[in-house]
Amino acid sequence: MKNFQIRLCANDDYLPVFELLKQLWPDMELDYETLQVVYEKALKSDKQKLIVGLTAKKIIGFCSLTIRNNLWLAGNLGHIDELIVDKNFRGYGIGGKLMDEIIKIAKENNCKRIELDSAFHRKEAHKIYEHLGYENRAYLFSKIIS
Repeated sequence: MKNFQIRLCANDDYLPVFELLKQLWPDMELDYETLQVVYEKALKSDKQKLIVGLTAKKIIGFCSLTIRNNLWLAGNLGHIDELIVDKNFRGYGIGGKLMDEIIKIAKENNCKRIELDSAFHRKEAHKIYEHLGYENRAYLFSKIIS
């Protein structure tokens, strides 16, 4: 893809990132203001890294990473929280480029391993992750507490 670049997110990127998140979670009703608070908190955090992919100054991809201390690894673990490429730009390798960049950021932050979770129904995404060298090594269990 011509003129494709990746950079860290800025406050001004929130609206296009929000639009991408609506594609990632189409069955959820997202609250713009609530997510904006979480987004801005992530931008200020030492443990969260947010990146966007752009072409012709249009944001077409987003990826986020949380870095956490992990006893099992005896070091840092990077967790990819979100990865989304605009539906009109899929199939050009943009997701792989975002993943490469987030891995680079994870290495710079001394992560020993990088993980992600993906919903059962996202079969195409699973194929991509496996192609990129990720292994399906665990189940994720979740419970709403609030």
